[in-house]
Amino acid sequence: MPPFQAAATLTGTNPHPAQAMPPSGSRRRRIWELSGHAQCPVIGVCLPIAMVRKLVDKQLGGKTVASDYELHCGVNAECKLRNAMSEAVQKELDRRYAISLRHSQPLKTTEALAEFWARRSAAGDSVAGALWATLTHPRCDAMLEEQVLQDIHMLQHQNGAADRADLARLQALLDENQVLSRELDQAQQRCTRQAEQHARKLDELQAHLMQTRAELIGRDTVIADLWQEQRRFEAEVPALRERSELARQVAEQVERIQDLERALLRSRHEAERERLRAHEALQELHRLQAQRDSDRANVSAELSDSPETLAAALLDRAVLCVGGRTGSVPVYRQMIEQGGGRFLHHDGGEEDSTTRLDSTLAAADLVICQTGCISHDAYWRVKDHCKRTGKRCVFVDNPSSAGLRRALFSLKAAESGQDAISPMAPAAGARILPT
Repeated sequence: MPPFQAAATLTGTNPHPAQAMPPSGSRRRRIWELSGHAQCPVIGVCLPIAMVRKLVDKQLGGKTVASDYELHCGVNAECKLRNAMSEAVQKELDRRYAISLRHSQPLKTTEALAEFWARRSAAGDSVAGALWATLTHPRCDAMLEEQVLQDIHMLQHQNGAADRADLARLQALLDENQVLSRELDQAQQRCTRQAEQHARKLDELQAHLMQTRAELIGRDTVIADLWQEQRRFEAEVPALRERSELARQVAEQVERIQDLERALLRSRHEAERERLRAHEALQELHRLQAQRDSDRANVSAELSDSPETLAAALLDRAVLCVGGRTGSVPVYRQMIEQGGGRFLHHDGGEEDSTTRLDSTLAAADLVICQTGCISHDAYWRVKDHCKRTGKRCVFVDNPSSAGLRRALFSLKAAESGQDAISPMAPAAGARILPT
């Protein structure tokens, strides 16, 4: 008889198993009250083989020599009946999975219990507790028990496949570990060689440092000797330091005097250039004043000599002045209105729209275009309109009151067929557009 079977016989067995409790009432079922094929998955899943061996050793009062498989089969057979072994297994399972039992206790229906099993089994980490709590619950009927056992059977297959995959991964990791170990050994060898090289380099640097220190000590000795010799010279030659300082100050003063002389020379040259520029500017000012006085005399003569001629040229005529400076427009208006004419003005596109120029040109009898103060568009509009309509037009390059008066006399001379017969000749730069 196998050792475990002999020991099981000594523990005492009940030849008549207890009847399974119906899924009613509130008492939980015990392991010997489960169906005949439920103990195997419960013991295999819910109890580690080490704990099973510990329970058997405790019941037998010694160390069990059976294999793991024989131990599992023996405990499985014992748990089909109520005896000391099954009660010990029952107690251990209740202690180990007390939390799962407490969570399943409030469930009142088989459907709720089935949902509890599905949720816990899907979680994966609490399958053992959910299995024990579900199979021993008073609301677990035969159909739910069969479904649970089927699920746990498939989970065991999946766990076996996962274990095989884990073993394969473990073997791969072991192989990789061997490769990494070899690489680590090589890296350690390289580190050892580098450490040896660094040690040699450090020895060389320390030797060089000792040599440098020796040279520095020798240099300090030479410096000390030189200082002693200098003090001896200073003792032999009185006031040597003061003389050296005075010589240095004299050299600095000479250099400063040279810099000041150069600055003074530059200042004289600049003053001479400024004087020449001031003289030239004064001469230019005198020339401009003389020219201004001459222009004023000419304008006064023109204004005093020919008022009747200007009045004859402007009487009841609309004179359009295109362009001109803004400050000169009132002077133009006064000049034309004093001559009996009507003054019209357009700024040539600076602020007034060029589209208004056509209507203004149509209302004018005479046109004076100051080309230096209008846009290109206004210039071509004036020229085109005067050619099409045959109106007299004078183009003045330099806008001024004297230039405007000359332009008016030019128009008068052109209308009378007299070139330069008028007391006032046409303005310089004025061009008469023929009809």
